[in-house]
Amino acid sequence: MLAGLLIGLLLGVVLGFSLAAGLYFSNLVRLIPVKPVEETFKTEVEAGVLDPERFEHLPKEEVRIPSPFGYELYGLYFPVPGSRKTVIIAHGITYTLYGSVKYMEVFRAAGYNTLLYDHRRHGRSGGADTGYGYYEAHDLKACVDWVLARHGQDALVGTHGESLGAATALLYAALDPRVHFVVADCPFASAREIFAYRLQQDFHLPAFPLIPIASLINKLRGGWFFGEVSPLRAVSSIKAALLFIHGAEDDFVPPHHSERLYARATSSLKRLWLAPGAKHAESLFKQREAYTQQVQAFLAEVEAALKPSA
Repeated sequence: MLAGLLIGLLLGVVLGFSLAAGLYFSNLVRLIPVKPVEETFKTEVEAGVLDPERFEHLPKEEVRIPSPFGYELYGLYFPVPGSRKTVIIAHGITYTLYGSVKYMEVFRAAGYNTLLYDHRRHGRSGGADTGYGYYEAHDLKACVDWVLARHGQDALVGTHGESLGAATALLYAALDPRVHFVVADCPFASAREIFAYRLQQDFHLPAFPLIPIASLINKLRGGWFFGEVSPLRAVSSIKAALLFIHGAEDDFVPPHHSERLYARATSSLKRLWLAPGAKHAESLFKQREAYTQQVQAFLAEVEAALKPSA
């Protein structure tokens, strides 16, 4: 009798701890602290990847794009006179569009207009929580709608994303055949997998039972199970050209995520480049010349494939 009571008490304690930990982790996922706009601008300037004087004088427009979820997405649009080629650049988790500025010149040198925007609940955009691509993919579609309304439905449009932005770009491309290319820099293969990995790395806790519990709580409060956010599942449906870039030394989202995404992708034009010596989101910073060559060679392939045959 006593042994049964003790076992029941122990199970109750374990269940209570698991529920509390699951609630904490689900809140951390949905409401992860984000960096202030001014801080991200300052960080990029101090890192030497954003020249404030040049940035100030670049021709640009502030844009506010309606999200299908009822808030506005804040963006900056940088036109190249006469160009109908546009890339939309999506930043990483906790950051703002200023983290995307460093990628602009790679595309502008190839004649591309650029649209930078803040994800939901980041920067100057609205939105109550973070969806790790579940909602953000549809926000990116709204950005593509904006670009095509401006330049015509037959204009060339592609996306570039870093980390969360890369996963978002892949999830979006599986939904909408209008996008011509995706450059996915250090994406995760699935939300469930990367959450389990970070749980072990950051808290030294096993995935079970916390991930299933947190996922259920997130479904009830945020509207989606962790397993519903899977770029790995999405890539087999993407027709757009794909370039996967990953830091070879990335220990935040290990490079095998991009390797598996590349292997699963069925696009007729796909490329994979692992940047030597680069950790998470450092590929451009560590290998600027090689990064530029990889992206611009990929863009040339995309444009050549789009030209009508003689």
